[in-house]
Amino acid sequence: MEHLLGQEWEVIPAGGKTGEAFYAEYKDQRLFLKRNSSPFLAVLSAEGIVPKLVWTKRLENGDVITAQQWLPGRELKPSEMNQESVARLLKKIHCSEPMLGMLGRLENSPVNPEPILQSVIEELDEQVLSLPESQKAINFLKEEALHVSCDEKVVCHGDVNHNNWLLAEDNQLYLIDWDGAMIADPAIDLGLLLYWYIPEENWEDWLNLYGKELTNHLKLRMKWYVTIQTLSSIQWYKDKQRFEEMNNWIDFLQNIL
Repeated sequence: MEHLLGQEWEVIPAGGKTGEAFYAEYKDQRLFLKRNSSPFLAVLSAEGIVPKLVWTKRLENGDVITAQQWLPGRELKPSEMNQESVARLLKKIHCSEPMLGMLGRLENSPVNPEPILQSVIEELDEQVLSLPESQKAINFLKEEALHVSCDEKVVCHGDVNHNNWLLAEDNQLYLIDWDGAMIADPAIDLGLLLYWYIPEENWEDWLNLYGKELTNHLKLRMKWYVTIQTLSSIQWYKDKQRFEEMNNWIDFLQNIL
């Protein structure tokens, strides 16, 4: 990365799963660099969803490097996920026509319930499939698969964990890490956020901030997608041999159902 910026820049790995992200700093200039980000980043920047895109450069080997503002700030705390600013930003994302258009042009077809269910069941190994909680979850998912269809399709982030919400020092809120973006039912994002962070007795109030009514159909869709996500998480933590976290997700699944 130094050869792109000059030797005077200090470049350090930013961590993460891919090892393709870096922080760069020189005097009062600070950048967040990433290799082969999606072209979707440009519209996210233009919409003010992520920190500003500063430049994009294509290397001789075909790799594309993007540089964004590296903003001082912090991730949200779990207790802050009930704030109006979170609901408003998620609503802005779900209502963004430019984002929906760009993701559609990148050949992202809308995600529908039954293919998701089939995909998740195929990724579960025999041990996870044999868990009583998994059996109960799969029965629920199969029974309700035809009842969770929804004509509303929006850009979903797919991982609205509090770690992905960046509050800058000027109090501007951003949602980062868009590698799992999809065109899908907004219940995917709403369900994860509400089940993880908001007591059920407060769901209606939070959704009022977002601008949606808590109907029985929305409740069913949220429960369905959270159940899918939880099964996938159980398998992921088992594969990583992180068994304590795997067991936490099994308990979470039991509570959902």
